[in-house]
Formats: sequence, C-alpha cells, structure tokens
Amino acid sequence: MISFFIAICIALLLMMFGVLYRIYVGPTPIDRMIAVNIIGAKTTTLIVLVGFIFEQEDLYVDLSLAYAMLNFIASIAASNFIKRRGAKNLWMVG
Repeated sequence: MISFFIAICIALLLMMFGVLYRIYVGPTPIDRMIAVNIIGAKTTTLIVLVGFIFEQEDLYVDLSLAYAMLNFIASIAASNFIKRRGAKNLWMVG
C-alpha cells in the first residue's frame, strides 16, 4: 500500500511541473493565479499522502488543512489585488 502512495506522490509531482509551465507562460494574470491554486491543492494532497506514508496521519492532516486555508487566503488577496490594480497594469512574464 505504501508503494501505491509513493507512486501517487510521484505522479502528483510530475503533474505540478506541467502547471509550472502555465504559471510561466500565462497568458493572463488570472491564468497564473489559477495555476498557483492548482499547485496549492496538489500540495495539500501531497502532504496528506506523506502523512499516510510515514504513518502520522493526524499531524499531517492538520498541517495540510492549515496549508489549504493559507492557500485560500492568498488567492483571495491576489484576486483583490488584481481587481484593484487591473489585470492590464500587472507585470507580465514572457
């Protein structure tokens, strides 16, 4: 069962690299923000799986919930920033 969890962790990490491309390329700040949120969700899942691998589910589930709340608050703050500043005025990469 642990080898299954390790395989899922590796698959999640590989999927995160595809999303990193979307963060770099864009084309809009909203696309980048959604990609960052996707990485946050995958990281939350990854933390829970690591907890199952190390057989310390309680600690890692609490840690992943705290990380998910921080990810949500950061996305709300970024959306407010984009709304106030305007998507056209933000610095664009690429």
